[in-house]
Parts: sequence; structure tokens; C-alpha cells
Amino acid sequence: MKRTNYCAELSAADIGKNVAVCGWAHRRRDHGGLIFIDLRDRSGLLQIVFNPEYSVEAHKLAHTIRSEYVLMAKGKVIKRSDETINPKMKTGEIEIAVNELTILNTSKTPPFALDDDSKINEDLRLKYRYLDLRRENVMFPFLVRHKVANIVRNYLNDNNFLEIETPMLTKSTPEGARDYLVPSRVHPGKFFALPQSPQLFKQLFMVAGFDRYFQIVKCFRDEDLRADRQPEFTQIDMELSFIEIDDIFEIIEGMLYKIFKEIRGIEISLPIRKMDYFEAMDKYGCDKPDLRFGLELKEITDLAADSDFQVFKNVVQSGGIIKGITVPNGASLSRKEIDDLITYVGNYGARGMAWFKVTENGLESNIKKYFNDELLKKIQERMVAKIGDLVCFVGSTPKITNFALANLRLHLGEKLGLIDNDKFEFVWIYNFPLFEYDEQTKRYAAMHHPFTSPTDDTIEFMETAPDKVRAKAYDIVLNGNELGGGSLRIYRNDIQKKMFKILNIGEEEAEQKFGFLLNALQYGAPPHGGIALGMDRLIMLLTGVESIRDVIAFPKTQKASCLMTDAPSVVEPSQLKELFLKITIEDKK
Repeated sequence: MKRTNYCAELSAADIGKNVAVCGWAHRRRDHGGLIFIDLRDRSGLLQIVFNPEYSVEAHKLAHTIRSEYVLMAKGKVIKRSDETINPKMKTGEIEIAVNELTILNTSKTPPFALDDDSKINEDLRLKYRYLDLRRENVMFPFLVRHKVANIVRNYLNDNNFLEIETPMLTKSTPEGARDYLVPSRVHPGKFFALPQSPQLFKQLFMVAGFDRYFQIVKCFRDEDLRADRQPEFTQIDMELSFIEIDDIFEIIEGMLYKIFKEIRGIEISLPIRKMDYFEAMDKYGCDKPDLRFGLELKEITDLAADSDFQVFKNVVQSGGIIKGITVPNGASLSRKEIDDLITYVGNYGARGMAWFKVTENGLESNIKKYFNDELLKKIQERMVAKIGDLVCFVGSTPKITNFALANLRLHLGEKLGLIDNDKFEFVWIYNFPLFEYDEQTKRYAAMHHPFTSPTDDTIEFMETAPDKVRAKAYDIVLNGNELGGGSLRIYRNDIQKKMFKILNIGEEEAEQKFGFLLNALQYGAPPHGGIALGMDRLIMLLTGVESIRDVIAFPKTQKASCLMTDAPSVVEPSQLKELFLKITIEDKK
């Protein structure tokens, strides 16, 4: 008899049925005459019981079972006695009275317990990832991931999208991150690159007339890793022709609504809130604000300029800004705790942090003497600070001030318990600058990528005042995480060339890197735009796991290595010879 059911599919409705189940021995309990085993497969756990009255042979064989043995058990579904019902198990009302047992395979003792509540070193988990994945809580995100992929495909199919693949081996066109390069054997000295995204190809699909494309696709970036980054990642990628920004918003909102309703039973309030980039930077110090709590930033540059506090005055005179954050009931913090906050903002470039405690007599601080009473009153009003609060200020360049306070805001939100982890707050951020000035290279760079269209009302400033140009770009943000981003694209060849000129990409370089796109734009390219959502990050937020590595089946470490396969690894000299390569490693001193 072949397997008839997955373990956790069975219920009290199946009592009396003869079934066959397969899985791994999760736990074994020998109660003398009876042997109980919790059998585990991907659906969950099911208790099977061996009794000599059911089968002497099966009962005898059950004595040899050890942890993670692979079993097939056949028998009748019976009801557990009232006192042995386990309400914590989905199948806790029933068990299988086994009359036939087959040990399909044995197992060595695993290097760690496969219980869900076991705390295991991550390196050990990644080395034996195939065992780690057997754990129900570790497997759960991948079951969700499968469901989300199906929801996405069905939704986009219903909205006239075509799923089309783009190449994995393509031309190297570095766009901010390093490419992973693949040497060509048949073209000595030349290299393919693994795609950082399908950006150029999906634009070519629009030129080709496919109208609506999507793909759940792997992308690759050779960059230093953080907790939420991996060298290979998956995105839900799409592109549409003859659309405006609102059409993208509508498509994505409908898809997210369907995902959260079917996976979490949560109905997202539509339409999703929209926030101008400059409002986000002003109130939250970043372009991916977590809106689950308040603690908005407020600027006091004008007030600080009237004080006698030289630190603030120097910041204002050098073109910087002073902004602050009000900490509810923060006046109760000790001096050490305040010093810890000063150290914290220092990690993000701030050279210090000024502070005031709000008392019945107004603002109190060791710098109070530099402010007159009227100025202190205006600062308290501007900061909407009440008695018992603490107000903290950072003064520096706009970039450093916003960066430091944005991170302080998140730190305080967690420290004060202001963040509801069961809440999902979406927001669209739009109206980004098209360019950002790089102080190191003394030139403009594209804030998103060089194929992003300028807004109609600012395109006139492209060559005369690039800092005034806004982009038809947008990000969808969830709980302080950038879930995805996109833009309407430049579809006219003359504007694309103008964009390259501002970015200091000469005609020869543009032709070498992007010639195929520039050529395509001359053959009736339609207005088009798109977006890419991070599949890994979406699943991470949906399932509440701590790291993006927990939603990737075989992730890399933060040093971009695979502990299970020992990749990357040395290859045979003969392989290098075929590729016309020779490796020279310089010592780093």
C-alpha cells in the first residue's frame, strides 16, 4: 500500500479508516507494553502507537527505532482516550494503531535536536541545513513562500500579465553594486555577468510589445552583506506599457491585499497611504519610515540660531540643521541611559546629542544657560513636549542629522515598547530626487537608476539645475522596510542620452554598456514603467522571522559563503586553463 495521507491531514473524522503514513521518527516513548512515536512529515506531527495486540512483529521492530529513522506505518485511525488527548497537536485527538511497520532508512544521531524550541548556533544550522529545514518552524516560511508565489502568479495572470524569463548570463553593466562575473570559455578574455536585476531586458519586452510582463526571478549582487542582504535574492519583477504611476499603485495594492488576506487573514486598508519623499525625510529622517508608532522628528534650526549655544550656531552657520525627537516620559532616564543614547547616535555619524528634560519649571539641561526663557518656551512648544518628557537634538549636515535621528527613533521605539509587532503599516514614498550629489566624486549619480524618468514639471532643470529634478519613482514600504521600488522609465532616446550626459557617461561608454537599449528606444518604444518587490523580505515580514536568511532555503553567511557545500571553493587548474585564466592572490598588508 502506498501512502494514503500526510500526517497532519488526519483528524477525528477519519476514525476507523485504514491508512498508511510516512515520515521521520520525531520522538519515541517506550511505556513498557506500548511504544509511542510522534511521526513527522512536512504537514506536522501524528502519534502512532505500537501494541503487541495490534501486531507482535511491528511492536518488536518498533524497539529498534531511533530519532530520525524514516518510517512507513500502516494501521487504523483510533480515538485517543480522553486523558491522553493533546490539545497542542493538530492531530491530538487521534493516533494510528500500527499493524504494519517498515523502516525505510536509518539515521545517525543528528548534530542538534530537531525540536522547534531548540536554540541552535546558526553556523551549525547552516552546515546541516537539510536537517534544520526538517524543523516545523523552519519549514513554515517555505510553505508560505510557495503559497505567495501561487497567489502572485494567479493574480498577475488574471490581470493580463505574461510570465517571461530573462537571461541569467548577460552583459556586465555595473549600476551601484558589483556584478558577479562568469568567464567565457568560447570567448577568451570575455565575461558574462549574472544580472543584478532584469531591468534592461524587461524594458526591451515593452519595446517588443508584450505590454505586461512579470517574473519571479533570481538576482545577484556581489556586495558586502548585512542582516537583510544576500548575494542572491528573489524579486517579484514586473513591467507595464501605456500606464501612469497610479496604475502601478493599483496593481501592487491589489496584489498585496490578496496576499495578506489569504496568508494572514488581514485586510489591508486601500488605497495605501502616499507620502512625499521630502515629508518622509522631514518627519522620519529616512525614505522608509516605520509608521507603526509616532516619535516624529521636528526641526528647530531657526530657534537654535537665536541661542548662545555655540555648537548649534556653528552647525547653522555651516549650512547644517538641528532636529530633535521627543521621548515620552524620558525625563525619568538616568544620566547613564542618556549617555548611552549619545553613544548610540555617534554610531551614525553624529558628534554629540543635546538634551533637555521637561519639568514643571520648563526645560532643564546643562546647556540651559545658553537659551533665554522665551526661546526655551518656543522649543518646548515646537517639540510638543510635556512634563516628564525628554527632548533630544542632533545638529550636523542634513544627511547625518536625519540618519542619526532616524535610527534613534527606531531604537527608542523598540526600547519604549511603542512598536506593535502584529501591525502592518504600508506607505508609498514618491517624488524622489532624480539625482543625488556624490561628495567624494564631485558628480551627480542617479538616486534609483539611470533609466528613471524625470517628472514632467521638472524635466526642464535636467541640464541647468539637476538638484531640482524629481523622479517618477516610488517605493512601497512596510513597517520600515523597503518592500519594493520602481519607476516610470525614460522611453525616448534623446532624454536617455541627456541622462547619461548628466551622469558623466560619455557617448562611447553609453554605447558600450547600453547600446542595445539606446538602439531599441529608437524603434517606437512605448511609455512604460515597472516595479520589483523583494520576495525574500516579503516572506520575512509575513512570517515574522528574524532574518532574511530564514526564508532562503540554502542561504549564504554574512561572509557570502555556504557552510554546507563549502562554496566558494578552489577549482582545478585544468578548469582555469580552459577559461584562459590565471589566479594571482596578493597579500593584504
